[in-house]
Amino acid sequence: MRVAIVTESFIPTFNGVTTTVCQVLDRLAATGHQAIVLCPGPAPATYRGFPVQTVRGVTVGGLRLRGRTAELERHLTAFAPDVVHVASPQGLGTRGLNAADHLNIPSVAVFQTDVSGRLAHPSAKSLSRALSVAGMTLAPSSAAKQLLIDSGVPRVGHWARGVDTTVYHPNRRNSELTRELRQCLAPHGETIVGYVGRLTQDKELHRLTELADLPGVSLAVVGDGPDRGRLEQLLPRASFLGHRQGMELAGTHAAFDMFVHPGRSAMFGQTLQEAMASGVPVVAAAAGGPLDIVRPGVTGLLFDPNRCGALRESVGGLLADPEMRARMGRSARTKIEHRGWATAVDELVGRYGAVTAASYARRVA
Repeated sequence: MRVAIVTESFIPTFNGVTTTVCQVLDRLAATGHQAIVLCPGPAPATYRGFPVQTVRGVTVGGLRLRGRTAELERHLTAFAPDVVHVASPQGLGTRGLNAADHLNIPSVAVFQTDVSGRLAHPSAKSLSRALSVAGMTLAPSSAAKQLLIDSGVPRVGHWARGVDTTVYHPNRRNSELTRELRQCLAPHGETIVGYVGRLTQDKELHRLTELADLPGVSLAVVGDGPDRGRLEQLLPRASFLGHRQGMELAGTHAAFDMFVHPGRSAMFGQTLQEAMASGVPVVAAAAGGPLDIVRPGVTGLLFDPNRCGALRESVGGLLADPEMRARMGRSARTKIEHRGWATAVDELVGRYGAVTAASYARRVA
């Protein structure tokens, strides 16, 4: 299959969109498909042997957003793809959908941004209109899928992102760097409760104050963002470790005894998958993406985000039962092992096939 990936973010910019695109390309290369990447510059000339073509645009918040449809059409015509994969359908992605529609090329839009935030924005109607031309729009969770359907987006499917089960692994807990981090965070044998993610108000990290005075708890916050200063004042005893990625992040996940995700707005929860792959039980708000990921009582706990003190109760219950934490951690690893990127991308290729088959059926009807 020939796949054209239109993405507003690519190397050297690293974020969730770039990571997913690279994982898709890695698997496409390994399984004999052909691909091209259309993205803003600067970018490498090739990736995994696939050509990378830069598209002109303007920069907004570090991302080039306004790609020109004529330029995209020229590249798509030259490559002649079977399907256009639009990573994060906004800005350049929207123009990629329009270009594919104009050229009668089947398209798949992969929604990776904050679905609830985008659909609450005044531009939600224009987003729905843009997605209406996609052969299929893939949502990362059941909650995100329903939000898209309720917003009038047609042909919505489900595709959950994968996780690197080799990088994120329980064995990393035995590494020297992870042992050193645990000694730093818990010098007296405290139970390390960790959070990983952006430090913004929508993450509802003020809820972590419920854990601030739990005896025997060492609270670790990984990430950065505009809310960091306020949170450092709210949580003076917590360890703020800043932004981490790659092997350093994997080692940090493995250092945790418990992972907490306090917010209600997450439409997926990649950090939850990374924690579970590391053999760490998860305590998350019973809302959005975590409902698909966490199996209560087996891989972690879901708490009622509308009840004050519910997070503290859930964490406190696991804090008092190390054996249950260990059992949940093992179950979490077992559950997430089948969500490796190879499996996830093979599922995505299946979606490509469904869209191209449907497009062919419409043309010959």
